[in-house]
Amino acid sequence: MKNKTGYITGILFAFIFIVSIGLRLWKIDQPIADWHSFRQVDTASVASLFAINGIDLLHPRYHDLSNIQSGKDNPQGWRMVEFPIYQGIAAGAYRVFSGISIDIYLRIITILCSTLTGFLLGIMVLRRTNRVTGLLTFLTYAVLPFSIFYGRVVLPDPMMVFLSIASLFILDTGQKEPSLTQTALSGLFAACAILVKPQAVFLLLPIIVLMFTSGVTLSRIVKIMIWGAIAAIPIYMWRIWILQFPEGIPAFDWLLNKDNIRFKGAWFFWLFADRLGRLILGYWGLIPFGIGLFVLSKKGDMFFRMLLLGSILCLVVIAGGNVQHDYYQILLLPVISIYVGKGLSFLLTQKEKGLSMLGSRAVAIVSFVFLIMFSWYTIRTYYWIRDDIVEAGTLADMLLPKDAKVITAFNGDTTFLYQIRRVGWPQNFEIDKKISMGASYYLTMSSLETDMEAKELSEKYTVLVHTDRYTIIDLTKKK
Repeated sequence: MKNKTGYITGILFAFIFIVSIGLRLWKIDQPIADWHSFRQVDTASVASLFAINGIDLLHPRYHDLSNIQSGKDNPQGWRMVEFPIYQGIAAGAYRVFSGISIDIYLRIITILCSTLTGFLLGIMVLRRTNRVTGLLTFLTYAVLPFSIFYGRVVLPDPMMVFLSIASLFILDTGQKEPSLTQTALSGLFAACAILVKPQAVFLLLPIIVLMFTSGVTLSRIVKIMIWGAIAAIPIYMWRIWILQFPEGIPAFDWLLNKDNIRFKGAWFFWLFADRLGRLILGYWGLIPFGIGLFVLSKKGDMFFRMLLLGSILCLVVIAGGNVQHDYYQILLLPVISIYVGKGLSFLLTQKEKGLSMLGSRAVAIVSFVFLIMFSWYTIRTYYWIRDDIVEAGTLADMLLPKDAKVITAFNGDTTFLYQIRRVGWPQNFEIDKKISMGASYYLTMSSLETDMEAKELSEKYTVLVHTDRYTIIDLTKKK
């Protein structure tokens, strides 16, 4: 009977795995011009240039030559943010087989990372609770609309989450004490997670529980020190290395507490009411999530609590970044899925006296269905793209020389620049300075009648393309 139950559980895990991948494949080939495209194209740009120029992980570049990110002119286009493991893998695959675009390779990697995260999470929850809760945790991670969209974007965050969960999973074997090999391997995954994005440290807090579940011993202390050294040294070395390229390091102080927003009413509203309550859980998901917070497991509660604590600390420490950008909440998806899974499991399987079994199951089903519906109502708009910049970018890519440097009048957003596949500046001021630095074309998503800068330039230089939607001016040819 036990073997049969295990076999059915395995089949269900496999089914959810396939569903997770299938949902994230939707619109996989659309241009990167959807929600948060400005950050996606910065990531994709590094991979694209790796694919063209060769993979050099220590010298990542992107298409933006401006001083917007760091406050310093960046003529070499350095992009010194996350260590480009994600982009390097995609570029390596592209260089082996270039029949698929680099954008699709990047999305495939994200899809695999997202699905594997849910899978490993489901297994860890199963070990600490029961099969139903483990399956529901995986299912929640697989079908949350927020998780689906951000489980196929071109961002390093999903890989960071996967590597963090994989690091925890390696130590979560049910043994009283992890071996030295497990410790080292877990530390290696943690190091990669932190290199991909330092926020991984918040997801790695349960390491303390996994190391010291059965008490504190000298052996365990030595192993946690080994783990910590393996995890911390690479990011330290990377941070020292990138100091040589200050023009490629974006300003980041604002991420911590922009406008002193931490613990203010706006901070609570945007993170807990709007993002958690409306966007991720579609209001109704708060029911199973809230119940899950108070359902105790026979074992593993400290593991869950540490993961919850790490997620909350991320919101507190990186207050500005979390309020500014909703993709920062990708890090919260593991803990949200766990507690929603626990809440749904309780409602579906409870046998407590005084509670209606039929009523609790109805609450579970209705709340989960409404969660999907109301969250999807907003998330569906995230897939919408700017057709005009795609059209203009495609035309410019056909007309302009491959080595051209361009100016795009797009308010500092690099999305248009990436569609053109040329390096340049995504803002339209200091035109003469940019021309002296090699700018040869000016592109605007406006007509000459509405863009005064373009109108003035058109009086001095040759207009290559002019429509009511966009304009391309050749700065190398004076009238």
